[in-house]
Amino acid sequence: MFQVRPCGCKGIRTCLICESEFGISTGEQKPNNFALTKLDLETCYEYCHLCDSKAWLGVNVLRDHPHHGGNPIDYRGVILIPDFLTCDEEIEMIQGCDSMQWDLSQSGRRKQNFGPKTNFKKMKINGNSFTGFPKFSEFAQKKLNQVPALSDFQTIEQCAIEYRPETGACIDPHIDDCWVWGERVISISLISDSVLTMTKYVGGITKYNLKYHYDNNYTYNPFNTENSNTTSNSYPIVRLPMPARSLLVLSGPSRYEWEHSILRSDIQDRRICMAYREFTREYLPNGSLYLTTGQNVIDKAHNFWSCDDINKNEG
Repeated sequence: MFQVRPCGCKGIRTCLICESEFGISTGEQKPNNFALTKLDLETCYEYCHLCDSKAWLGVNVLRDHPHHGGNPIDYRGVILIPDFLTCDEEIEMIQGCDSMQWDLSQSGRRKQNFGPKTNFKKMKINGNSFTGFPKFSEFAQKKLNQVPALSDFQTIEQCAIEYRPETGACIDPHIDDCWVWGERVISISLISDSVLTMTKYVGGITKYNLKYHYDNNYTYNPFNTENSNTTSNSYPIVRLPMPARSLLVLSGPSRYEWEHSILRSDIQDRRICMAYREFTREYLPNGSLYLTTGQNVIDKAHNFWSCDDINKNEG
């Protein structure tokens, strides 16, 4: 299970390729991880972006709007904008990504990462190798700032993540690290539709560096501690649709109180996720770490380089 695997998987992470090649049984290794299986969708709630922070029991609830059945649950901290990109803009982003090298990642994914190197365990940032972002993605970052709630969003990491059904690509339930990544977690979906599956996080505040987040507008209240009898099964599962070309933003409760994942069964065709991250306020102007670390990274983040120039230099 822990041998070196050419597919990119490590530790308990697996994909269809290494499961077949090494005879790995995911059911034995990860009995509590639903991210590799299909859910009973009829028992899940689904977010409707046309309602006011509401999720409804069922599948494809948008088609029933505004005549939803049953009682909704409040689900706050989500911005979903369908058709955020035009078809032409989507093609431009896809072609830009595919003009560059894809790196192997875990759980059947491939990625292209642009941003400072971070060590979440040691809480260290190294921005020496960070030179900015590829030119083809500049218009998308500018378009983010045209959304009122994102007018002050400063991208300091951009990551393209590729999901393919033939590799069993998925991503396990997690919360993006809170020591360095700020309040708003952004993704733009390309090529095909998918769903983000949200499950309530019921652990302590040491995991994911939750105790280090610095947002002034939101106070994290842990639902329990590691010794509590409360489990994630005590809460509903909420599904957030991610149509192709859509923008999804998580903040507040959906950012800090719920783990998000993508199931294998929700990857039907190739999909690229363009993920964007910002600094916590400690690394921003007037923050205690701005002059030592934040300013250098932010200055570099304003640079957009041509892929043609990179290829020439490598040649």
